[in-house]
Amino acid sequence: ELMSATNQGAISNLGVVVGTDAVAVIDSGGSLIEANAVIAAIGKISARPVRYLINTHMHPDHVFGNAAFRQIGATIVGHHNLPRALEARGAFYLQSFREQIGDALIKGIEIIPPTMLVDDRLQLDLGGRVLELQAWKAAHTDNDLTVFDSATRTLFAGDLVFIGSLPTLDGSLLGWLRQMDALAAIGATRVVPGHGPVPADWPAALTGERRYFEILARDIRKAIADGTPLRDAVKTAGASERGNWHLFDDYNERNATAAFAELEWE
Repeated sequence: ELMSATNQGAISNLGVVVGTDAVAVIDSGGSLIEANAVIAAIGKISARPVRYLINTHMHPDHVFGNAAFRQIGATIVGHHNLPRALEARGAFYLQSFREQIGDALIKGIEIIPPTMLVDDRLQLDLGGRVLELQAWKAAHTDNDLTVFDSATRTLFAGDLVFIGSLPTLDGSLLGWLRQMDALAAIGATRVVPGHGPVPADWPAALTGERRYFEILARDIRKAIADGTPLRDAVKTAGASERGNWHLFDDYNERNATAAFAELEWE
């Protein structure tokens, strides 16, 4: 779904990993209500402290609950580009999503950047449970981070993986496609996507996303070669995929516009 007052901004998948010493949470959700509900749920399964909150990227449905985790003393971890991205877009996110989800849900939300940054790779030890964090080059955004729990071979992919819900492009189409093989090579057996059913088999979960982006790139390249104007190209690019995705009509033209801007300079 799109974020709304009805769903309280809770549209993305969050993760919790419990070690013998501490707990890590992957993404904080789209509102303080969601974040506090997650914190309460953790308290029912473990008395260990939530030591880390890991933000997989900058989008509001993944970071709007950060203040709740700061309040309980968690260290916020993110991609080295995330502080800059949040500084650039934070005020806009608060303004635009106030209109989308309403004043009551926006109240108390703060744009809080990470204080522990991942330049390339970083390990977090929760006590008998080591999480492997990896920073990626521009793809979904320019601040994508994945989390691999080697003990269970579970990959928390953030929005580098969408299943059933149309992938959204806010970084680089070419970068996403170029890194798809490296992403697929992670030795997980299951994945928690940013959006879609949980869990999903890995790397089979990438099949639909890869197909969509390859078709989108093909259609945009043809439009550019044929001299089709942007305003016309974005209405047909990727159209053959409409029946395969939720929210296709909400996001495909935006994806096509971003793809056109990138591919016309190949």
